[in-house]
Amino acid sequence: MISRTLSLYKNAYSGLSPSTWWLSFVMLVNRSGTMVLPFMTIYLTSPAMGYSIGQAGFVMALFGLGAVTGGFLGGKLTDRIGFYPVQLITLGGGGIMFMVLGQMRSFPLICLFTFLLSLVNEAFRPANSTAIVVYSKDDTRTRSYALNRLAINLGWAVGSAIGGLLAAINYELLFWVDGATNLTAVLLLWYFLRPSKQVRPVKKEVVADPSHSPYRDKIYLLFILLTILFAGCFFQLFTNLNAYYKIELHFNERFIGLIGALNGIMIAIIEMVLIFKLEGRRSNLYYISRGTFLVGLAYFMLNIFHINHVMALLMMVVMTMGEILVLPFMNTFWTARSADHNRGQYAGLYTIAWSIAQTTGPFLGSQIAEHAGFNALWWALGGTSFATAIGFLWLKKYMNV
Repeated sequence: MISRTLSLYKNAYSGLSPSTWWLSFVMLVNRSGTMVLPFMTIYLTSPAMGYSIGQAGFVMALFGLGAVTGGFLGGKLTDRIGFYPVQLITLGGGGIMFMVLGQMRSFPLICLFTFLLSLVNEAFRPANSTAIVVYSKDDTRTRSYALNRLAINLGWAVGSAIGGLLAAINYELLFWVDGATNLTAVLLLWYFLRPSKQVRPVKKEVVADPSHSPYRDKIYLLFILLTILFAGCFFQLFTNLNAYYKIELHFNERFIGLIGALNGIMIAIIEMVLIFKLEGRRSNLYYISRGTFLVGLAYFMLNIFHINHVMALLMMVVMTMGEILVLPFMNTFWTARSADHNRGQYAGLYTIAWSIAQTTGPFLGSQIAEHAGFNALWWALGGTSFATAIGFLWLKKYMNV
């Protein structure tokens, strides 16, 4: 039994390129400093800052607006100058902006620098997604994305746990650590993955077809719309849900950090093996629709059950299983519809979808929570998630996959 389990894990991680492993290691270091975003709403509504949940939601909406802009610019720049320089510039710029944002106290300046930070930081994503495609083969692509997500979520687990401890001491420390890990990731990316160290496969010259654009791909645009709806619900996990834990349930920052760490630990243990077993057996949209349903079920649990510490952890287990089924297969879906000459734009539009959700989701959620209460928010999120799951099933049937 033990040897069979070890063999399963070995097979799940085998066959990935060295560049894929190094890129994931860079992401692990970078995301180990992910502390600002999970605690931003709590930070802004703390007595030291004194802003309302509605104002905090507005700031998070600006973060999303900056991400939309960054996703568009990052996609364009990736196709024009390449994924490597875009990653270097955005990681370095983001590190500096984290440190600057931590010094801001007035609401207008917090809004301005949150927007600028997000613009620079999110321009990284299309370049990073394109790098994963370049460093992987067709039969290892989903697992390559899963490994990258594993690194991100391991980093998230570390960042959430340490962030909870640092927040209990001084929230400003979160910004310094987040910025420092960005800058460390730049050095690692430059040393291990600079182009001179990469063995480039010989490729046939491809003539770009201007009609093959993500903005003219009707199936992809419908997928993007559904992605926005899903992501708008999913982003509540890092914003209004944490505020609910603090304001309504009176959980302390350490336990809130522990909940976030559970998400990352589960992904680290389960995702690669599960993707290895599931990949290729059914269509990407099959798994995406099931995962979206689980996310909706997790939000409904907040109203159906009395939420104590144990139920909060159980809710996170259900949420994380949904996330594991959705996100890796979403990445495989968009890469399958792209080509070498427009992959940055496809990645950019996918990033924009998440960024739009990051703009509208937390803001609308905060307004519902402030004016109608958190219970109304959880019903709305669960219902939207269920409707989105049905939408993905319809798209699967439309594509006949």
